[in-house]
Amino acid sequence: MIETIYIARHGYRLNWVTNNWTSATGLPRDPPLAAFGESQAQELADHFVSLPPEHRPTAIFSSPYYRCLQTAKPTSIALGVPIYVEHGLSEWYSPVAPGTGLHPRPSPASTLRTYFPEIDESWSTIWYPSRKGEDVVEVHDRVAGYLDASIPEIERRYGGKHQRVLLVSHAATVIALARELIGDRSLPLRVGCCSLTEMKRKEGPKKVLGHWHPKTLADGSHLKDGSTRDWGFEDIEIADGKVVEDPGMPGTEHEKDEPVGSQLVESGIAVSRM
Repeated sequence: MIETIYIARHGYRLNWVTNNWTSATGLPRDPPLAAFGESQAQELADHFVSLPPEHRPTAIFSSPYYRCLQTAKPTSIALGVPIYVEHGLSEWYSPVAPGTGLHPRPSPASTLRTYFPEIDESWSTIWYPSRKGEDVVEVHDRVAGYLDASIPEIERRYGGKHQRVLLVSHAATVIALARELIGDRSLPLRVGCCSLTEMKRKEGPKKVLGHWHPKTLADGSHLKDGSTRDWGFEDIEIADGKVVEDPGMPGTEHEKDEPVGSQLVESGIAVSRM
């Protein structure tokens, strides 16, 4: 049974430093890490190496975005553990403005493995967010659904092999993960780049949502420069009580928004891999 969940935000993005960048994957809105972000990712790996073996994660579940996989890579190499691509940990996009298309969706693990050989393709994504975007409630609902499905599925697929896992994601998703595990959607939290949250499972019923105790929340003490570029939901732009809509990608107006949501059937077997 999983007893510890580590949650890290990706490192510092290159597009925060310069407008002169290209997407390695060709996906829009998929910037790589800046050199500073790569250093942060290595510091994260060094932190895990400094822990006793019985405290280190034995598997990494990462958002499919390039910057998250870059962040996960040094820890994967240092600890000799696999990276599993999980779309349920993807970036949060605001609802698309009408008529502007859909948001991008990263490639499947089989394609991303050409950039990151540390990826283990045996894991099939548990949850896909809608390409139509999400409001604040919906991103929390997505994360709750992902956690409630994925934690038992990890335990089912791998037995007791992974008692400690690392989730690598984005600011909004990281905050939602922490809130859902603790069971408090109003929890005030800001997360910096490569900051680390550590959750310990509570004693009692084998539940997922609301059944974890935070040992640390968005801690940056393992980083030489501490927490940087922190973000919280209070930073979002609101108009008329709603999240401001975000334009989708031109040319995707007629694409189908699928798959969406859980990819598990009642038997607990993944029905498809993107």
